[in-house]
Amino acid sequence: MRTSASHYVVTRPLYSEETFAEDHEKVYRKRKTTLDHIKQYFSCDSKRVKNAALSVLPIIGWMKMYRVKEWLLGDIVSGVSTGLVAILQGLAYSLLASLPAWYGLYAAFFPVIIYFFLGTSRHISVGAFPVLSLMVGAVVTRLVPDKGSPVNITGLEGLTMDEQRAIVSASLTFLVGIFQLAMGVLQVGFIAIYLSDTLVSGFTTAAAVHILISQLKFVLGLTVPGFSGPLAFVYILEGIFSQITSTNLYDLVTSIVVMVVVFVVKELNDRFRSKLPVPIPIEVIMTVIACGVSYAFNFKENHGVDVVGKIPDGFEAPVAPNLHIFQETAVDAFPIAIVGFAVAFAVAKVYSVKHDYVIDGNQELIAFGASNIFGGAFKSLAASTALSRSAVQESTGGKTQIAGALSAIIVLIVTLAIGFLLEPLPKSVLGAVVIVNLKGMLMQVREVPYLWKKDRLDCIVWIVTCVASIFLGLDLGLAVGLGVELLVVVFRTQFPRCSVLANITGTDIYRDRKDYINIYEPEGVKIFKIPAPIFFANIEFFRGKLVDAVGFNPLRILRKRNKALRKMKKLIKKGELTVTSVSSFPIDESEDESIMEDLDQPVDFSDLPVQVNWRSELPANISVPPVTIHSLVLDFSAVSFIDISAIKGLKTALKEFIRVDVEIYIVACDPYIIEKLKSCKFFDDEIKTSIFFLTLHDAILHILQLHPPLTISEKLLRCSR
Repeated sequence: MRTSASHYVVTRPLYSEETFAEDHEKVYRKRKTTLDHIKQYFSCDSKRVKNAALSVLPIIGWMKMYRVKEWLLGDIVSGVSTGLVAILQGLAYSLLASLPAWYGLYAAFFPVIIYFFLGTSRHISVGAFPVLSLMVGAVVTRLVPDKGSPVNITGLEGLTMDEQRAIVSASLTFLVGIFQLAMGVLQVGFIAIYLSDTLVSGFTTAAAVHILISQLKFVLGLTVPGFSGPLAFVYILEGIFSQITSTNLYDLVTSIVVMVVVFVVKELNDRFRSKLPVPIPIEVIMTVIACGVSYAFNFKENHGVDVVGKIPDGFEAPVAPNLHIFQETAVDAFPIAIVGFAVAFAVAKVYSVKHDYVIDGNQELIAFGASNIFGGAFKSLAASTALSRSAVQESTGGKTQIAGALSAIIVLIVTLAIGFLLEPLPKSVLGAVVIVNLKGMLMQVREVPYLWKKDRLDCIVWIVTCVASIFLGLDLGLAVGLGVELLVVVFRTQFPRCSVLANITGTDIYRDRKDYINIYEPEGVKIFKIPAPIFFANIEFFRGKLVDAVGFNPLRILRKRNKALRKMKKLIKKGELTVTSVSSFPIDESEDESIMEDLDQPVDFSDLPVQVNWRSELPANISVPPVTIHSLVLDFSAVSFIDISAIKGLKTALKEFIRVDVEIYIVACDPYIIEKLKSCKFFDDEIKTSIFFLTLHDAILHILQLHPPLTISEKLLRCSR
């Protein structure tokens, strides 16, 4: 139901850009030079020092506003719950990296401590992330394979395979941190926007497939060497099926029981989330039960079950990164750095919106960079955030990173004091826990039908990224997906959906004429909307669409007119044509082709005794295609920029229409673009600055003043002719 409040009436003058500028004076703003920006960047005062301190150490900001009575209990409960989950996931995800299990515990401690001081998110749980662990594992197995000799790297001589892999992982993590820290210092946190939700979804789904396949050997109790590179999953499956008859039934049954119980309880946690004070830590419970059963029945000795084994009491001594490994892994480290940051930033952004605080992408890069550098020095896995672990930290009442620090303390206690209790834990249990936690990533495949219906280009990005990541490996797959995504962006801007607009009757609103019934199109007027930036790659596309919209090629008509004019001048000079002559003289299409450039110039009537009206019947039955419009309006409301090549192409296109007596108007153009057109000498004797109007309706009203609509009698008279 409409009320009078849903209507408005505005009375104002009709504005072109020029008349608006005359009536409304603009504020003068001094443009800062490069030198001004440099001086400002290096200037220093107390306010800048304070802001810099708060930026580099976000802990200062939220510590000042910490509500002890309201938040502390929630942070303690959250810290304990998250710490228990972090221990289990750390052990499990280290298997993805082809490392001994305890290195996963390091990832749940060292990076968390640094992020506590430097991170801007108050809710994410920093530590091992399965996709990153798998990407690290691909590099580790490439440099230190299960079978055959490792790559010749200085500093790895005389070490066991596990020690060599730990050095490779630590150096790679250190390099990942360097990349992230450098990007943060250089303020390129915006790089995450190039990884769209669609691309990340397809990539993580493929990663889930790789993780699932990599855990099958633990679930089945088989010894299968690790593979990396294109078609790695095929070789892993080949190794698994070639040994399938050697499956350890104790591992298989244990895994199935753990997966079923964990899956059912996690579903109950989701269903009764609002009624449960904290989610049931079923993974921790099943891990404790599995450790007890394995110890009681001596699974390792009696049934050949592979267990976690000896966990060192305490942390290993820090090591310096291996520069030779830097050279071998630089290409691998960069995508790991990007993926780790992009996933963590996406999760942090969700919680920052939910809890109404701001996160800084550049500071997050610095925080994760420093965390991975520090963690890499202590042989930690590359750190990001796991979605399920962050959900535990937030849902159990965590308000700040104090919960994260407490989770690190829980990990510290386990590592230093009670790690021996986890030694009988079967690796098949860890594999089962990993597989169950893949549900969310694997179920992303349900997005494909939705994307296909809503946006097929996005669907193509998802499918190509997923398939490429599965078959080529995660690093190459990510590169392929990013390339396809950029091609889609180029395709959208190079071939946008142009439209011809019409007035919605009784309003000042203009929409695509194909979409509405009650529309009004002024006779002799075409309104063409350009819905994208104009640049070198799409200017010819726009010119072609413009010709299609108006229904004629202005350059072809201009050439026809000049040819007709030459023919009339020759006939008049020979005395074969007078103003009243009716003889038929067809135009020779091939005449004067050698001077085609002259035919593209404005029509010259200087040698004719009369002015030729191209809209009426021409003498001597000379035929020239008609121009069906007198005004062309270009809607630039969606044009955000225009480059030099496009300016030249636009100028040429407009002159072609002007030279066949079509008036040109450009509406809703950004003032920045108008200034750029002026600086590029776009305007001349043919193209005037007066063609710019403030709004589309202003331009249409101006056109109707110059070309009033025909009355019914005038229309009937025209039809009778």
